[in-house]
Amino acid sequence: MTSAILSRAAFPALPASFETPRYDVRSVSSGIVHLGLGGFHRAHMARYTHDLMGQDPEALAWGIQGTGLRAADRDLLDALAGQDGLYSLIEREGAREHRAVIGSIVAAIDASESSEALLAAIVAPETRIVSTTVTENGYHLDRATKTLNFSSPDIIADLTNPERPRTVPGILVEAYRRRRNARLPAFTALCCDNIQHNGHVLKAAVLALAGRQDPELAEWIAAQARFPNSMVDRITPVPTAEEIAAFASETGLEDHASLHAEIFRQWVIEDDFAAGRPAWEKVGAQFVDDVAPYEFMKLRLLNASHLAIAGLGQLSGYVLISETIEDPLIRRYMAALMDRETGPTLPPVPGIDIVQYKRTLIDRFANRAIRDTTQRVNTDAPINVLVDPIRDRLASDRPIELLALGLAAWCRRVTGRGEDGEPIRVLHPMAELLARKAREGGEDPTLLLSITELFGALGRDQRLIAAVGGWLTSIYDKGTKATIAAGADKGLF
Repeated sequence: MTSAILSRAAFPALPASFETPRYDVRSVSSGIVHLGLGGFHRAHMARYTHDLMGQDPEALAWGIQGTGLRAADRDLLDALAGQDGLYSLIEREGAREHRAVIGSIVAAIDASESSEALLAAIVAPETRIVSTTVTENGYHLDRATKTLNFSSPDIIADLTNPERPRTVPGILVEAYRRRRNARLPAFTALCCDNIQHNGHVLKAAVLALAGRQDPELAEWIAAQARFPNSMVDRITPVPTAEEIAAFASETGLEDHASLHAEIFRQWVIEDDFAAGRPAWEKVGAQFVDDVAPYEFMKLRLLNASHLAIAGLGQLSGYVLISETIEDPLIRRYMAALMDRETGPTLPPVPGIDIVQYKRTLIDRFANRAIRDTTQRVNTDAPINVLVDPIRDRLASDRPIELLALGLAAWCRRVTGRGEDGEPIRVLHPMAELLARKAREGGEDPTLLLSITELFGALGRDQRLIAAVGGWLTSIYDKGTKATIAAGADKGLF
């Protein structure tokens, strides 16, 4: 069989099972630059934009130039460049599967060694939105205060050489400076990462850095730019080599950037843009005045649950999230965690049935068609998704036993060794420090919780130390599965 190759100039004939673009892919031009081009953006924002292009010809001017900031991004960038930005998105839920070729990404820029090409793309007059998905670590924040960390070596480097920035805040500040000097309007910086009040956090970081460099520039950014908050949701596992090979064999399509995602997706955005925006509401996005209730809902129910069960699942020997949630005791634990501890911290969420939302989350995690791994969730999720609700509950003197179990699993996992002695890969900027303190402390979490960059003053709270320590002692003495069973026997879940 001769393999088909994705190309805008000569779009290939594809099997009938594919949804092909309902627009001329050669007519797409750039209006958005995205920092942190990876699986989530391509399954989420790029998918919404692609769908809109199929309905609204004006959306063809909102094509996306995607950028990788790390050397690890190069293989994907090369693959996309060789396919004119086109790629297959396979969406699955149980026996349902939907395949589409996405055409909204028009360029892939490698900014791992130099940001100059990226800056040129942002400063181009047609660029009106710069979006980001770089994880919380990519913003160089103080993890306790969520403000810009001026002790970061990369932030120090950006202050020393502002015209050659290497960080996201530095790139945005320099791009705003160049646009102001060129008498171009400011762009909207749209954060799509799982950070509470993500737009406000990004704005504060950008203004803090700009203020150190040029106070007048900071004033211009504050007056002219926009930083809307947003809430994003879609589970997007990394395809395995076997899945990629099977897809190529079945379809005859040589796609080196194919991607998997669940069918569910959600996007809630504060409607505050500096220079226009795509009409994403036509394809399912929700524009609101206040994103905060939706952020809380997702961070407290989905992200906290995801990290808690991923840690317990990996220590229990489970590879997939779906097999983790099929364990009846872990399933009970997740339901109790949402009902008793994280759910009660939520404000009212307009238009959302919270009971149904929680049921849907369990169903989504149980989706066997999405081979999401405990390792991926443990790697991607910041610990603050557990720490923030713990802080809120302790402030009102409410129990934290279930959250403490999830945090205890995290403490055991960051030793870098599983219960069977096999290595666990811990991908965290502080991995070496975490492993050292976790191993030195053992059953006592005090050393880990004393890391102020992660836990702040909360780490000295004796109620937290006692709750986490109790679970951690049990995990070391009995093992994770027996610890979960003991918690169930006590009626905790």
